[in-house]
Amino acid sequence: MDKPKEIRWGIIGCGDVCEVKSAPAMQKIPGSSLVAVMRRNATKAEDYAQRHAVPKWYNDAQQLIDDPDVNAVYIATPPSSHGQYTAMAAAAGKPVYVEKPMARTFAECQQMIADCQKYAVPLHVAYYRRSLPQFLQVKKWVDDGAIGAIRMVQIELFQSIQPAIVSGLDNNWRVDPEIAGGGFFYDLASHQLDYLDYLLGPIKSANGFCTNQAGLYEAEDVVSATFQFETGVLGTGSWCFTVGEPAVKEETRIIGEKGQIIFHYFTSNKVRLELADQEEELDFEMPAHIQQPLIEKIVADLMGEGESPSTGESAARTNWVIDQICK
Repeated sequence: MDKPKEIRWGIIGCGDVCEVKSAPAMQKIPGSSLVAVMRRNATKAEDYAQRHAVPKWYNDAQQLIDDPDVNAVYIATPPSSHGQYTAMAAAAGKPVYVEKPMARTFAECQQMIADCQKYAVPLHVAYYRRSLPQFLQVKKWVDDGAIGAIRMVQIELFQSIQPAIVSGLDNNWRVDPEIAGGGFFYDLASHQLDYLDYLLGPIKSANGFCTNQAGLYEAEDVVSATFQFETGVLGTGSWCFTVGEPAVKEETRIIGEKGQIIFHYFTSNKVRLELADQEEELDFEMPAHIQQPLIEKIVADLMGEGESPSTGESAARTNWVIDQICK
């Protein structure tokens, strides 16, 4: 397909993620603009458009997709509808940028890829940590051999149940498997596993146990996993979303022959390099709109001026790993 000179975004699902994280960046990147938004609730769609100075709003996805001023579609709905909207946008010949996780299952991801390939439409996914500065620093250390050959990876994510979460469980799609595919593991661990794919290459095998111990919702709340990368590096992960406050922890370690790298996905912007004769800790400032560095690369990719690090193919691999762990 011909490369456009300007990316004119239309958003399907202008909810919370579009308030600060993503959509405002589309209005600030050179060669990019946000021209239309859609939400099934017309009042909320109009309110968003007015507050963010977006020229058009819709309460019907097909109308937004058919808008001739829209030449790229950002799907910011829950995972259960990603496949449907991707197919609609692809059939209209419009590139797709979809929120993470890419879908509920690997099979749904494969169908999304097939739909976009059928119409020669690019497909990108919002795994934005592939473009954030602290994660690029970790990748630089690994690629430069700072800790030598990588031996293994360890992920720990332990969260407590907050009163606000409990009180809102009836309306929390993130713990409804029919909508999200699973629970908080699908929502949060997908970021972690996707970045490790970027850092160390694809995972070739994975196994795990998923269960619900606290009984607060239907989805899993405890997960334990082992996995192996194509390079031979081994990994382990432990996730629990119902621990007591003293047990709260979030840390990932990359362990090598010369030392280790410690970093965090959600609780800190610091990265730490530990060697036998050297320690270095760096603290990074995040962009105001956390998806902006990735969206900049997607815009450049769509205009034929660069390459996006997060595609349908790379994101589908993360869903495959999750499927293996939680099957």
